[in-house]
Amino acid sequence: MRGTLSLCQRSSQLLLRGRRRATKETYTLIPSVSYCTNIDNNTIDGPQSPRVKIFDRELKRKQDCKKTFPTALCLGGSSEAVRRLLHGRGSIEKLVMMDTSNDMVQLCKDAEAAQQDSNQNIETSFVVGDEEFLPIKESSVDLVISCLGLHWTNDLPGAMIQCKLALKPDGLFLAAILGGETLKELRIACTVAQMEREGGISPRISPLAQVRDAGNLLTRAGFTLPGVDVDEYVVRYSNALELIEHLRAMGETNALLQRNNVLKRETALATAAIYDSMFAAEDGTIPATFQVIFMTGWREHPSQQKAKRRGSATISFDDIQKQFSSDN
Repeated sequence: MRGTLSLCQRSSQLLLRGRRRATKETYTLIPSVSYCTNIDNNTIDGPQSPRVKIFDRELKRKQDCKKTFPTALCLGGSSEAVRRLLHGRGSIEKLVMMDTSNDMVQLCKDAEAAQQDSNQNIETSFVVGDEEFLPIKESSVDLVISCLGLHWTNDLPGAMIQCKLALKPDGLFLAAILGGETLKELRIACTVAQMEREGGISPRISPLAQVRDAGNLLTRAGFTLPGVDVDEYVVRYSNALELIEHLRAMGETNALLQRNNVLKRETALATAAIYDSMFAAEDGTIPATFQVIFMTGWREHPSQQKAKRRGSATISFDDIQKQFSSDN
């Protein structure tokens, strides 16, 4: 499962890459630095060696989810990036690529035709469909992946329930959605600019789920063994207008039913100026936060571990506390 989770993390990073100028990169993703203690377990000294050894790090690197997922469904978002990264993972034999956009599905088809050798062992089919009305037979797939697409659904719990029903027993649901802290800087700047220039505010940025809601969504949809994780990516731009251009390229601009289709020029310029004055760094760039919430859940199966019956414990916390107190 860890290997599968990193798939969505890398896919979200791919999605956050925008168009770049030929001569100069206009925005940068603040990199996260990774270090690995790839050393012999018998080594005690050394610049990368921990002084206290508790875990077998070499063994931990080999541990992973051994379950296979012969049939997988990929929903919307960065579907093409996910398709490339699925190669050689999870023993996938059949892959269904689905998106609400016919143009996006066609792009995936064209990419598949251009790279036949890369996924030649995976039978791939393409479907134009909606997550809110999932055109997939119940109990027909082993894995459902949604990478940065479900946050656009009107009925997120309902869409997740349909994903669970599409899974076979002991099937895995793996999703990444943009969380409530996404574009917090732009929300503030836009609100202040509208209040200043127009005397009121209109919805400009989508409402997004909070981290605390993710676990409840999984439970409400009926998934077992729910898991939630979160990452934040800070992307730096030369100005707010470049950020908006990037959002357009990502397909992440305003799609609210009650949106105001007209953005006054003076309001847009005021938003950029306020954004710069409130959040600009010393080098003149501005930050934009993207919060990605990762959710994992399984369709119920008798083989899965379950919580013990209430009252079945054979030792109390008082006994544990007394034991630790006596040891100290």
